[in-house]
Amino acid sequence: MATPAVLAIDAGTTGVTALLVGRDGGVLARGYREFPQYYPRPGWVEHDPEEIWQATLAAVAAARAAAPDAEPQALGITNQRETFLFWDRSHGRPLHRAVVWQCRRSAALCEELRAAGLEAEVRRKTGLLLDPYFSGTKTLWLARERPDLAGTVRAGSAAFGTIDAWLAYRLSGGAVHATDYTNASRTLVFDIDRMEWDDGLLEAFALDRRAMPDVGPSAAVRGRTAGAGAVPDGLPIASLVGDQQAALFGQACFAPGQVKATYGTGCFILMQTGARRVDSPAGLLTTVAASGDGRPCYALEGSVFIAGAAVQWCRENMGFIADAAEAETLAASVPDSAGVVFVPAFVGLGTPHWGPDARGAIFGLTRGTTRAHIVRAAVESMAYQAQDVLDIMSREADLRLAELRVDGGASANDFLMQLQADLSGAALSRPESVESTALGAAYLAGIATGFWRDEAEVSGLRREERRFQPSPAAAAAGTAYGRWRAAVAGLLATDLPPFDPAPIP
Repeated sequence: MATPAVLAIDAGTTGVTALLVGRDGGVLARGYREFPQYYPRPGWVEHDPEEIWQATLAAVAAARAAAPDAEPQALGITNQRETFLFWDRSHGRPLHRAVVWQCRRSAALCEELRAAGLEAEVRRKTGLLLDPYFSGTKTLWLARERPDLAGTVRAGSAAFGTIDAWLAYRLSGGAVHATDYTNASRTLVFDIDRMEWDDGLLEAFALDRRAMPDVGPSAAVRGRTAGAGAVPDGLPIASLVGDQQAALFGQACFAPGQVKATYGTGCFILMQTGARRVDSPAGLLTTVAASGDGRPCYALEGSVFIAGAAVQWCRENMGFIADAAEAETLAASVPDSAGVVFVPAFVGLGTPHWGPDARGAIFGLTRGTTRAHIVRAAVESMAYQAQDVLDIMSREADLRLAELRVDGGASANDFLMQLQADLSGAALSRPESVESTALGAAYLAGIATGFWRDEAEVSGLRREERRFQPSPAAAAAGTAYGRWRAAVAGLLATDLPPFDPAPIP
């Protein structure tokens, strides 16, 4: 007997996850496929869009094979928000590699635009800052370095899209070119008060309205699947949503003041602010949040660029550990980091420092330093960077954080979660499924198609697996956090040249 389900596709930074979610909110099956990362120059990060597409099909096929009785009723898509590409409308092929949110190639260009006085307008209209993190500065960089691409955009032959738009286009056989408010809000060309593309910003960042996807609510049927292999034909494409807003929704943070933190490649902390737009003078971002009924709502966000990727570096680049699980064991094997502080600014620093030219550094090395100390410092860096954001968020929202809802792959690390509870002085709530991003996309698609009734029903689906309370070790954690802050201040005071802005060879 067939089991009704919602299919969710989570196109992340290093791989694609596909979930089949049942009516009770439980995960019936999961598929996952990694795809390669490309680093053509220091500070540059790229993806091959076709490899993302193939990973998507493989992940869906794996999930469906694991639950052959599950019958998808709707499809939701969530994605790494600021990564983008252009493709040719006539044949659908990408015109270049996708430029990833971590890529810093437009750092010098940001300084130029800031000197020209553009940042005030950007901040007012979009809630963002001029930083290479966001798509717009890199679309302008491409226009300058690739005149052929700029000409294709001006001629109306190119389609622009974040990864949700690219996947919706491919899944629909080219019939759908669409995105949602949350993804649009990360491009630097979307007015978050009027909820539409802004002509002045489009011109400033060398974009054309004809190239832009149709924009709408996160929970809405945008078209149907066609000719996509493992994905059944005729399936409603019922949600498009940026990954962090999807996680906020998946964690059932619907009331103003509720906060979630996702520990993945980066660490992203969002506070729901409801219908009220809250601007931050201290470096937080104001962004659009997802809602089940299409109403406009907002969130405050802190974006940490490198979190779990620091542990990945310890594994892949240095060979300190065999897998991520070993990081927890090794970190707990020593009583502290022996004074080692690891600032993983591999692609600059995000919230609240916004130091695009900062480099990663390890401080406090001695002859007695071991790999255990360095790995522990890498794990600790995730909590310290998150705490930098939480401190400002609590202050600017004028509230004491009572609970932090956590998810993402690194939230399975109990050592990290306890440290975060000690630093924040708040309870941490980890759900049974840490796939909150994909679940959020599923819930939004389910609400759009009547699979679930509304946000209230979805809220009842969240089940807590473990709760972490602050411990007596909080005082020692605070002392170590002080060393972290001193190390970051020293790093930011170091005068380094910007990441190489040279054109693609």
